[in-house]
Amino acid sequence: MTLGSQLAWDDTVLPFQLDASDIRGRVARLDGVLDGILKQHDYPAQVEALVAEMALLTALIGQTIKLRWKLSLQVQSKGPVRMIATDYYGPEKEGDIARIRAYASFDRDRLTDSSPFDQVGDGYFAIMIDQGTGMTPYQGITPLDGGSLAACAETYFAQSEQLPTRFQLSFGKSTEPGAPERWRAGGVMLQHMPKASPFAATSEGNGDVLRSDDLLEGDESENWNRVNILLDTVEEMELIGPQLAPNDLLLRLFHEETPRVFDAQPVRFGCTCSEDRVRQSLSIYSARDIEKMTTEDGRVTADCQFCGAHYDLDPATVGFEAETQDGA
Repeated sequence: MTLGSQLAWDDTVLPFQLDASDIRGRVARLDGVLDGILKQHDYPAQVEALVAEMALLTALIGQTIKLRWKLSLQVQSKGPVRMIATDYYGPEKEGDIARIRAYASFDRDRLTDSSPFDQVGDGYFAIMIDQGTGMTPYQGITPLDGGSLAACAETYFAQSEQLPTRFQLSFGKSTEPGAPERWRAGGVMLQHMPKASPFAATSEGNGDVLRSDDLLEGDESENWNRVNILLDTVEEMELIGPQLAPNDLLLRLFHEETPRVFDAQPVRFGCTCSEDRVRQSLSIYSARDIEKMTTEDGRVTADCQFCGAHYDLDPATVGFEAETQDGA
């Protein structure tokens, strides 16, 4: 594999289909995207790992949805990591790039030496889809459970969408000789597309959380189990290493399932913040409210949590009263 082909696969999501199993999926490789996300903040190692996992899930899930605008994933918890938020902005037209941004809010003093997922406590994992102006946003939530954010996403799809879904992810800092240390991530998403099982459709059962196995019967269950066993053979370096291209990975794992690949979707770090958006968010406040937000230096300031951009505004130019004066 040449350096050029390696770079071509970085920061892409490759859709595929397993014709012999009626299963679709995605292979993602993130490199510069994670650098763009994580270099904005001085996150502790556990928080970095959670943000990396969430960004990888966002890339994989976002590419499965025909988006007009935005997919958001969010974790809200009572643990040391209070919130993780990611956004995936779909390409504006075919052939364009998709953009991802992410950040986390946490209490540094409450972090422990336990695993990254142990830094989130009771709370929920949410997926939100916003198709833009004139469309009603959609939100689905599931408890934080299962030992990883990927497990939470699998539970969400089983419960809310009745779609058996599996993620196999790997992420960490690359330490290749002669190159600066940087984050890399890679993962595979599998998704079966059957009708909901009678168990799910009739709301019968004992009230336990739905899993993928609850949604499949007969040949579909056998196909799903077989493909998951094959996915379990994947090695960490096959997911994130530079030696194996995603299409070669699919052939290695699923050659008997007749994998069919489609056009790869490039993804980049990108933020939608701007001074105009800050002014718009402040437009609901009165002059008295704006005065309370004004610093000792006589300015109104705002910082973007996603990209770190800093905005410094004249208080006389923001708020609904300022807009009225401008229009007079």
